[in-house]
Amino acid sequence: MERVILHCDLNCFYASVELLSHPDLWDIPMAVCGDPTSRHGIILAKNEPAKRLGIRTAETVWQAKKKAPGLVLLPPHHSLYRHYSRLINEIYGHYTDLVEPFGIDESWLDITGSMHLFGTDGKQVADQIRRRVKEELGLTISVGVSFNKVFAKLGSDYKKPDATTVISRENWREIVWPLPVDALLFVGSAARKLLNSHGINTIGQLAQSSPEMLETLLGKQGYQLHRYANGLEDSPVRPQCEREPVKSVGNGTTFPQNLTRWEEVCTGLSLLSDSVAQRLRQQDLYCGGVQVTIRDAQFKTITRQKRLPESTHLMKDIYQAALELTERAWKAPNPIRMLTVTALYITEAAESYQQLDLLGVQQSRRSEKQEQLERAMDSIRGKYGKGSIAFGTPGEKPSFYDD
Repeated sequence: MERVILHCDLNCFYASVELLSHPDLWDIPMAVCGDPTSRHGIILAKNEPAKRLGIRTAETVWQAKKKAPGLVLLPPHHSLYRHYSRLINEIYGHYTDLVEPFGIDESWLDITGSMHLFGTDGKQVADQIRRRVKEELGLTISVGVSFNKVFAKLGSDYKKPDATTVISRENWREIVWPLPVDALLFVGSAARKLLNSHGINTIGQLAQSSPEMLETLLGKQGYQLHRYANGLEDSPVRPQCEREPVKSVGNGTTFPQNLTRWEEVCTGLSLLSDSVAQRLRQQDLYCGGVQVTIRDAQFKTITRQKRLPESTHLMKDIYQAALELTERAWKAPNPIRMLTVTALYITEAAESYQQLDLLGVQQSRRSEKQEQLERAMDSIRGKYGKGSIAFGTPGEKPSFYDD
């Protein structure tokens, strides 16, 4: 049986939710943005009038104000967005139990087995869902209907706002292949630039390229993208109760002021490593590698990663790896605007191991003590709040707990 997959994408989600409380701004250019004073001043969402003026998501507030001096800016209300996201997914759940959220404002629905209860084809069901969301919540969605998840997402992006686009076995080459290559899921800016440099500008050109050449350029991702471009994506829609295996756990922050001294960088890495380690322990996971991402004042980004000698979920180990990576990648006093620490090569607790050398007994005891310490800190935070206890960071290159 041919699958029928919907991809439902809320239009200008943050801005649309805010407009429910500010209907007077409906026809006035407005945007939701982070706090410029805390250096999170980027556009998170915009309404249609702002979009028509060229305002783009993720551009800085000052860039947006140059395009539209009268742009109305509103602060985000993330708890409200999560509330509406839950309500919308409940509506989707009336049509199928196979609903896979893709971020807070997008979801895939597999209606193959339930479509006959609501309509004769996918478009009819998609239009029905669009009407319900608008009537019950006052929000609009665009829906893509197709035989796989990637083309369904392309369909929801194809026509906005409040529209349904069907990409079928009969018309998919006509619709999909002329699109720019970065319209395809998982083709980011770096992959687009690399593909463009080799004359691959459209999805059709990607589909007709040699899969071996694409694998040479992009690794395994190249082969995967070739399959996507040829309509061969076949991954299932995962119901909300099924957790996809965690591939990485990370935390990053943009600092109120640029970091220019090593001790400031150490403090930032310490806090981020602590957060990442705590999240790993909460999920009973271990990591086998660490990645550090550094963004400077000119928005230039440097990423470095390394494998760890053994799997861990301890702040001490993640922090030490982050320090080593940063020391090799960054030269003071080049200003650092943002830091991110990410745990890679995630494994379940049962799969973790420690490889002991001749002095392994002493090392194992140290790890046990560190585990007890960090678990105790988890308990204190659980009882008294996240800010109740933290690791201290010396003012010089620290070596943690060397006894």
